[in-house]
Amino acid sequence: MPSPETSRELDRAVELAAQAHQRLLAALDGLVGDGALDVAAPSRLPDWSRGHVLAHLVNSGDGHVALFDAAARGETGEQYPRGAEGRAADIERDAPRSAAEHLDALRRSIWRLEACWAASGWTGRAITPRHEVNIVDLPFLRLREVAIHHVDLDIGYELDDLPSDYVRLELRRMEMLWKARQPMGLTSLPPAALEAPPARRVGWLLGRTEIDGVAPAGVY
Repeated sequence: MPSPETSRELDRAVELAAQAHQRLLAALDGLVGDGALDVAAPSRLPDWSRGHVLAHLVNSGDGHVALFDAAARGETGEQYPRGAEGRAADIERDAPRSAAEHLDALRRSIWRLEACWAASGWTGRAITPRHEVNIVDLPFLRLREVAIHHVDLDIGYELDDLPSDYVRLELRRMEMLWKARQPMGLTSLPPAALEAPPARRVGWLLGRTEIDGVAPAGVY
């Protein structure tokens, strides 16, 4: 099991990710119930409809389930064993689902993933599209994905709506990553970025918004 400090951080990530799950499901429930969720409409991500974003959230969550299953067997699993092409093909396959089908698939995927969290021994490693991580890192990565893709869906949830606890944790991680990728001696974010509201700074670091006079963060 993780150390007490790591366990506390893990507990918080699991809690916030579960809250993000329910926040997204509640928003989608309302829209689907009103017949107001157009899954074919463009999302805020280039070339992706809302259906693409929802398909990705389902498939990514199921990929996390596979990582936990592999860890339980003592193996290092891959989130997308068929690589980037397989990931893209699955998203294209599932994007045309109806709004109700997307919502049902997402809900069931969330149930499967949260069941894995409850059963996990939290040991082992996993291979995500970006890098190899410890199993204990997965709930925070899921929190990031659900929170930011909720914004990407363009259904009335904005960067300013991101929970302050998530924003604080994300800034700590992303600012460290940004600094690690800068030339020696450059240890602080650009002044305009530091002056931006925290949620907007997160958006800039994650490539979701621009800050006047500042180049893209280029770290995500």
